[in-house]
Amino acid sequence: MKKINWPIVLLSVLVLLLLIAYVNKNNLNEFISNTLQKQASPEVILSAEEMVQKNYNYQKNKQDFEFTFLEFSSTGCAVCKQMEPVLEEIKVLKKVKVNVVFLHIMKSENQDLMKYYGISAVPMQILLDKNGKEFFRHYGFISSADLKTKLIQQK
Repeated sequence: MKKINWPIVLLSVLVLLLLIAYVNKNNLNEFISNTLQKQASPEVILSAEEMVQKNYNYQKNKQDFEFTFLEFSSTGCAVCKQMEPVLEEIKVLKKVKVNVVFLHIMKSENQDLMKYYGISAVPMQILLDKNGKEFFRHYGFISSADLKTKLIQQK
């Protein structure tokens, strides 16, 4: 009878589970975000909707932006740090006028928006149209070229 090497079996199972989680990370993140959004209280939803309409509905508030780029981030996150030059590049676009908003997840004033949008991981980028409606969401690093493409397609 052959002896089973349990540490190798357990390590193999763990590696397999991590691989499956990595392949399905976007689906998992979307599921968690949807769950968090459903758990937001009516007060949080109302507060966040009012904030979005007041600050990011450029049809109503007559500001001269076409889009809003919400970056939910943290200062201790390496990928968030990689996003900083991308934010700066999007801020100064000539073809499209974008309001770039950095939202630190640890600040209490950003908690309602985090619950409203179901932010489950950072960095999370959300693009809003001129009326303050979400049309794109991305988790992790995204290049300025990819963001420009999304903005130009939406325009």
